Parts: sequence; C-alpha cells; structure tokens
Amino acid sequence: MSNVATGSETQSNNVPFGILLMIGATVVFALQDGISRHLAGTYNTYMVVMVRYWFFAAFVVFLAMRAPGGIKAVAQTSQLGLQIFRGILLVGEICVAVYGFTLLGLVESQAVFICYPLLVAALSGPVLGERVGWRRWAAIGVGLIGVLVILQPGAGVFDPAALIPFASALMFAVYGLVTRYAARKDSTATSFFWTGIAGMVFMTSIGIWFWEPMSQGDWFWMALLCVSGVTGHWLLIKCYEVAEASAVQPFAYFHLVWAAILGVSIFGEVIRINVATGAAIIMAAGLFTLWRESRKARA
Repeated sequence: MSNVATGSETQSNNVPFGILLMIGATVVFALQDGISRHLAGTYNTYMVVMVRYWFFAAFVVFLAMRAPGGIKAVAQTSQLGLQIFRGILLVGEICVAVYGFTLLGLVESQAVFICYPLLVAALSGPVLGERVGWRRWAAIGVGLIGVLVILQPGAGVFDPAALIPFASALMFAVYGLVTRYAARKDSTATSFFWTGIAGMVFMTSIGIWFWEPMSQGDWFWMALLCVSGVTGHWLLIKCYEVAEASAVQPFAYFHLVWAAILGVSIFGEVIRINVATGAAIIMAAGLFTLWRESRKARA
C-alpha cells in the first residue's frame, strides 16, 4: 500500500532500518495471506474481505482525524470518480487474490503474483505516457517467460484457475498506475483515505448478502486478519518514510519466501520445480527493472 506521509519534512534515508521495516511488512502480509486462505476456505470470500475492510476503513479514518485539517482536509479531492475507481479496483483485486489462494494455494499464487512490477513497467507507457526502453521491455519479456514456466500452458491439461493470480497481478498493476496518476493532483493521505472508504462501501454492498455465521475460533482469526492488515500497512508507511523506495523495494520479494514457508509447513503445499524456476526468473527480471529505475532516478 502507498506511503501516507505527505510532507518532505518526514522523509529521511535510513536504508538499514527501512529494509528491516520492509521485511517486517512482508512477514505480516504473508501471515495475512495464510489467514485469508484459512478463512476463505471455510467461509465465502466476499464476507471475509468485507469484515477486513471494515477494520481498514476505521484505520484510514483514524489517520485522517490525526492529520492537519482533519477528515475534511484529507478527503478533499477534485478527482472523486478516479479515487472511487481506485478503491473498488483494489478491493476487487483482493477478492480475486484470496479466491486464488483457496484454489491454488499460497505458493503458486504468490509465485505468479510477483510479476506485477513487470506489468506496471509494461503498462506505464500506454497509461501514464512514460517512455519504456528496450532494456525494460526485455526484462518484461523475461519475466513473462517465468510466468509461462510456472503455468505450463502446453503441459497436459491446462488448469484455467492458474490464470487467477495473473489476473490479480494485472489488477494490482493497474491500481498502482492509477494511484500514480491520482498522485499528480491528490496527496498520498487523500488517496489512502479513499482507498479504505470506497473499498469498504463497495465491499459492504456485496458482502452483506453473503453473511455466514462464524465460529468463535474463527472470529479470533478474523480479528487477527484485521490487525495484521493494519500492522502491515503501518510498517509499509513507516518504511517509505525512513528510506527511499528504490532501496527497499527489492526486499518486498521476501513476501514470496514467507508465503512459501507457510504454504509448505501449514497447508501441506509442495513447491514444484517449475514454480521455483519460474519465480526465480520473475524475481531476477523484477530486480533488474528496479535497478534500472533507480539508476534513471539518480541520473
């Protein structure tokens, strides 16, 4: 999720601390994925995501109340339609991702999902008008080869469910680009506020019709899911406050490592050779793209 800091006065560049915060965020988000998989395997995805968004919306309102000018100042935007679209797109992506966890497991879902930075790079030209050079296109091509290695579309009977995490990655990439577009006029705090509010309203309008009674034990897991979501976002916000994004972003790939550990140890998943190989290819292409971006930024 985006950095909420809106003023340059809060920025510093303590890279070691930023890396620790990023790794901490990936641990929390991997736990969140594992809990989501458990709950969505028992209850419907819409209800699980709806309750999660109730807590998230409360979090963004709390942050807005503490900001200069309060909620009124933070919520003010000249592109309300775009902000609502962002919020709905993200909550839709989360529903798709959680559904993918229940069908494919954490390992294969996350192995495909980590291609989203490459999709951001590919779409930044047509969506934002940014120039995409041949090196970036080459990295994107290599990364998509990694996705094909994981999906194995020519090996026996292809499972269409394998495309679900790719759809989730594509939606998240578009969300990231739209967020960058919105940032041309709105502060990060404003975008973060509407992400929570629009997502909560949209998800409640759907999820309330799919309510299911939940056991006391699973309410504990639901509470932990909500707390982990807020904790993960807070760690990410602090991470981008204390260090430059280009320095800490490569460590976001630890999310896949923790998800794989959870998938294997808790859910009995198996890491197939093609999944490990494809994920390594995608990560290498993504790290090359991040390296190129950081060099361009310095230049």
